[in-house]
Amino acid sequence: MNASVADDVQKVFGRLFEARFPLEEVRLVEPADIAAEPTGDGNPTAGFVCRPIVGSTSIPSAHSSGLAVDLNPFQNPYKKGASVLPELAGAYLDRSQDKPGMIKKGDVVTRAFAEVGWSWGGTWKSSKDYMHFSSNGR
Repeated sequence: MNASVADDVQKVFGRLFEARFPLEEVRLVEPADIAAEPTGDGNPTAGFVCRPIVGSTSIPSAHSSGLAVDLNPFQNPYKKGASVLPELAGAYLDRSQDKPGMIKKGDVVTRAFAEVGWSWGGTWKSSKDYMHFSSNGR
């Protein structure tokens, strides 16, 4: 994470730990992970990843600056039009479900990030990025 947001991220993850919010895997994303063929079932919670935003080849993601975190991508997929990422996570698009690791409006995850001034991709209009939280709104 970027040093400018490290304290905020530490506070949020402390709250998630206290609430026993389940995170399947937390790790650094390596260059080999980005270059690998997608399997459709990845679930690493991660922050810094040097890559463009989804759908672009040149616009850097907030992850590239260490200003964003994705939590449990499989239970909290990205959706825009017919695209779903991870590819096999379509069953989690129904946000009325209550399954471990899912992020929902008003839950401990969205409240913890809101308390430190971060925004949630689950509120976006043209796409939904339920895994994504950022300090800069992108």
